[in-house]
Amino acid sequence: MGRFIFRVVTSLHAKLYQLTGGRFFGGGEGGKVLVLTHTGAKTGKVRQTPLMYMPHDDGFVIIASAGGDERHPGWYHNLMANPVTAVNINGERIDVRACDAGDQRDELWAKVTAWDPRFANYEAKTDRVIPVVVLERV
Repeated sequence: MGRFIFRVVTSLHAKLYQLTGGRFFGGGEGGKVLVLTHTGAKTGKVRQTPLMYMPHDDGFVIIASAGGDERHPGWYHNLMANPVTAVNINGERIDVRACDAGDQRDELWAKVTAWDPRFANYEAKTDRVIPVVVLERV
């Protein structure tokens, strides 16, 4: 039941964000939230998930923390299977290609946790290495 409610709330968040161009649920002044469009790796269904992001070079960094859950979030698996997609930031659609941060992971993780310490709390709640995903503009 918990996952169902989470999906409903996430879906509503994404819809309100997009309807208002990010004015509601966009992370406040300067906005730290984007809506990621991703295609299901198994189902092929198109989904939209609001996520916090950090600007990086000409793109963005997102974190597959799942709030410190023991499993990677579904969107992470979807992006690894279907990396070419789009994000919506404050009403602007931006085409992106996702890739795991790889060798840059530790450097980016340090920047992310300095930028928003909540991610360090998520890391403390799990034994898994939380993936860092780079979204490059295409």
